[in-house]
Amino acid sequence: MLVFWKQNLAILSVPKTGTTALEAALSPHADIVISNPPELKHLPVYRYTRFMEKMFDKATGRTPETVAVVREPIDWLGSWYRYRQRPELQGRPNSTSDVAFDDFVLEYTKGKPAPFANVGSQARFLAGEEGRICGVTHLFRYNRLDKLYDFLQDRLGREITTERMNVSPAGQLTLSAEVAEHLRRKCPQEFELYDSVK
Repeated sequence: MLVFWKQNLAILSVPKTGTTALEAALSPHADIVISNPPELKHLPVYRYTRFMEKMFDKATGRTPETVAVVREPIDWLGSWYRYRQRPELQGRPNSTSDVAFDDFVLEYTKGKPAPFANVGSQARFLAGEEGRICGVTHLFRYNRLDKLYDFLQDRLGREITTERMNVSPAGQLTLSAEVAEHLRRKCPQEFELYDSVK
């Protein structure tokens, strides 16, 4: 998470949405940088609102606008699936090296998924109060990071150049039509969130 106080902006880090590269590029210019532990770096909206926003308001009487990135749900799950195929995870409960992508997605849709498919939820991460689908001020799609960079360059008054970081291993992923439909049926809020970004 990055906070730019003068520009009244906080960038929240949704996992697997390119925020590690953005953090590396912008950290030297931020007023607050939270990069560790992961539980604080990837602070979901409800925790940010409960703790950080209240702290900002109490200290200064204002709260920063929030920015986040959301990824198309199947693409997001594919990134997690590939990321957990890394050789260093081989033999661990969260490894997907011996799991088909269909099986990974089916497991993800369960109420209590196995460790290899327990990757959280973009919809829960970004949910707003009182049932609002999104609790951030500015939400951008992962496949249009150019829009995010244009916005940030304008707000921060500086050019942004990033390098690819924390990238999942390359690989072709195919999800069967039946499993894709099952995912849409079991996790509609993930698709509603993504579709809400204009």
